[in-house]
Amino acid sequence: MNRPSVELSDIINRYEAAFIEQFRPLDHHKRVLRDIASCRTAEKGGHVDRCDQCGHIRISYNSCRNRHCPQCQQIGRERWIMAREADLIPVGYFHVVFTLPDSLNDLCHKYPKALYDLLFTTVRDTLFAMAANPKFLGAEIGYIAVLHTWGQTLSLHPHLHCIIPAGGITVKGNWKHSLGDGSYLFPVKVISQVFKAKFRDGLRQIAPRSGFEVTNELISRINRSNWVVYAKEPFAGPKQVVEYLGRYSHRVAITNHRLISIENDRVTFRYKDYRQQGAQKQMTLDALEFLRRFCLHILLPRFVKIRHYGFLSSRRKGEELPRLQDTEPQAAQQQPKPKLSWQEVCRQRLGFDPELCPCCKKGKMQTIELLLPRSPPSMLTDWSQAG
Repeated sequence: MNRPSVELSDIINRYEAAFIEQFRPLDHHKRVLRDIASCRTAEKGGHVDRCDQCGHIRISYNSCRNRHCPQCQQIGRERWIMAREADLIPVGYFHVVFTLPDSLNDLCHKYPKALYDLLFTTVRDTLFAMAANPKFLGAEIGYIAVLHTWGQTLSLHPHLHCIIPAGGITVKGNWKHSLGDGSYLFPVKVISQVFKAKFRDGLRQIAPRSGFEVTNELISRINRSNWVVYAKEPFAGPKQVVEYLGRYSHRVAITNHRLISIENDRVTFRYKDYRQQGAQKQMTLDALEFLRRFCLHILLPRFVKIRHYGFLSSRRKGEELPRLQDTEPQAAQQQPKPKLSWQEVCRQRLGFDPELCPCCKKGKMQTIELLLPRSPPSMLTDWSQAG
């Protein structure tokens, strides 16, 4: 894939100072912006590689590894998907999306941790309550939830993507398919009503300790709001599940390939208008407003945005999954596989060898010099003789 002509780091480098002066962002927002701006530059340090066959020299700078950076998600995403492949069971899967109404955007902006934790908790309680009801399933489910906070135009749009196996475990330990032999989860209207009621009750409970007040006006707006729960048709098989997991697990608010231009202190980018069947459109924002919107989606440090529940939780899956996958129970006792290097992930998952010489296509690139952060390559080094 060709490198985009405009990158998020370009926007930050040009307008970071003016943005900080006007909007006074939080310290962890400034750290994220600085990480993205310096990603894969001399500021992060790096290394010099030389081909052991033709002598070709390549200088590579380190990535920032920030989870909000559009350049740093690919390796982490592939590693995470590889781990999730081991958790798949031979049943259908559903993709369900829970969305908070925009009447809560102000609270989400001011108290993001409290509201987003409540979103995870409410979705959990909603799904577990529906699953426990014999009318709908009568079993315990497991699922993976991924938080996204953005809409296509970088507006605040908190929602939770849930990947749910089509069935659950009964009190006797047996597998029970969801309705229609796994083709139907729960009625969306009922999920929406339960989700709304539980979130409203939870909001009242967390308000005193979180520092905000739940007024009658807020409750009235919540009651009038449209609480959207969207359930897609079940996946055809586990491979489609992995594809979906990869699409949503490590996504960031905006990718570099959606950026079009920076002109006259304005940023133009592409977006999909889902009100018109996903039509491709363009939006132009003032550069400082663009950065303000981007910062809306910077999560607090150590906030967990991917969570596992039920029999897919870390505590349970070692016991439950081997049986559901019809594998030997001893598999759960095996030593975990060592974490693959990023080079091996590239070879196995991304289809290229980063150690193969890009010049002669035969030799192996070997590191001959490490570059300290903020230090350029040594101009005194004769790399043709190094090593």
